Amino acid sequence: MTRFWPPGETTRRPPAPRAAALYDPARAARIGRRVVRRRAKGMDAGAVAAALEEARFDARQASRHKDLVAGVRGHAELAEWERLDQLLAEAAPGTVYDPDTDDVVRAELAADAAAAAAREAELLEAQRIAARADELQALRELGTLGQTEPRDGDEAVRDELTRRTGGYVQADVDDWLAHALAAHLGHYREPAAREEAAGLLTPPVLAHAALLAELARLVPGAHVDELAFAARIATTEPEAADALAAFLARVCP
Repeated sequence: MTRFWPPGETTRRPPAPRAAALYDPARAARIGRRVVRRRAKGMDAGAVAAALEEARFDARQASRHKDLVAGVRGHAELAEWERLDQLLAEAAPGTVYDPDTDDVVRAELAADAAAAAAREAELLEAQRIAARADELQALRELGTLGQTEPRDGDEAVRDELTRRTGGYVQADVDDWLAHALAAHLGHYREPAAREEAAGLLTPPVLAHAALLAELARLVPGAHVDELAFAARIATTEPEAADALAAFLARVCP
């Protein structure tokens, strides 16, 4: 039997309020604390105590409602009034509140500045990686990637190039990095960079580099094309390639 719904009624659930979808409890609490500090500026202990009682009354009233955003902000405001009340109670008589001299406020501002600086650094690093990825891609298309020495951070650029292709391994880039690592080219001239690469490059690339280094030691002057088999071994069996490199390290040239 078909049921007809009266006008204005529906079987669908009403959409959640937009405020709830965008709700950020940390931001709501931060706003609450800042509101209290602006209002408390210049207040003495008595004025802050009165404001605290008012905040407690508001909190009791708000507890009857289910406004999540207002509830979090209200709790933060109440907690901040309680902190300021304690702060002025321990201060010299006649002291008025000044956010500029509040150690808690100063610590929060320092943390905010540090977080902003970190976000800016991340953005700049992402831009650098993208630009370097474009550069390496152009070199690949020109067929001159192998003549280029790697730079600090090119491991992340490798990951970016892989991401751009949907996760497909970039064999030519991996070969380039493996040869550079084995021959200590570019930033890999520095021992610290080679040690860091162990945590940045994939096991096949590291195994390829280790195997190339031992083969080059045993057969100096071997052409790159003669060592192409090393990449195939490292790609399919990186653990076996590592074991082979360790074994070859025991062989005297």
